[in-house]
Amino acid sequence: MADTLNPAAPHHLPVFITAPGDTDVLMVVTGVFLVAAVVAFGVLFLRLHTLPERMAHKSQKIQFEIVAVLGLLALFTHIHAFWVAGLLLALIELPDVGSFLARIAGSVEKIADNPPQSEAAGELRSHEIAAANKRSGVELTAPASASHERDSRGDRASTPGPKPDSVPTRTKEASRA
Repeated sequence: MADTLNPAAPHHLPVFITAPGDTDVLMVVTGVFLVAAVVAFGVLFLRLHTLPERMAHKSQKIQFEIVAVLGLLALFTHIHAFWVAGLLLALIELPDVGSFLARIAGSVEKIADNPPQSEAAGELRSHEIAAANKRSGVELTAPASASHERDSRGDRASTPGPKPDSVPTRTKEASRA
C-alpha cells in the first residue's frame, strides 16, 4: 500500500482522523465519557429521588414508611405528584398523637376505678402469686407502715374497695333550672 495521500485530500489532516488499523482514540474517549455521564446522571437521579426518604429518616417510623412508599410509587409509575407529596410529608413534623391518647385513656381508666391494662395484668399476676403462696403455706404481707404510707400519699391500694350500689346525685335548684 502506498502511503501517499489522495491528491484531492488536504495536506494537513485533523488529529482525530486515524490511519487504517490504528486505534481510534477519540471514539474510546467519547465512549468512556458517555458511560461516566450515564452513571453520574443515574446516581444524581437516584439521590434526588430518595431525598424525601433521607429527610424523613429522622422522623417517626410510620412517617418514614409512608414517604418511602410514595417514593416507590413515584419511581415505578412516573407520577411526580407522589414524589412531591412524599417531599411535603417529609418536611412536615407530624405530632405524636399515640402517646397523648394513651395518657388520656390511662387517666380515664383511673377515674373509672379501673386499673390501666398494664397494671391490670400486673395485678392479675400478683393475685396468682398470692394464691400460689397460700397454697404452699407461705404468706407474704406488706408491713403496716408501708400500707399506711401508701394511704397517706393518696395512692389507692392494688384492689379497689367495694363500690356503692347507687351514686347520690344532686338535684338542680329550681331557680336555675
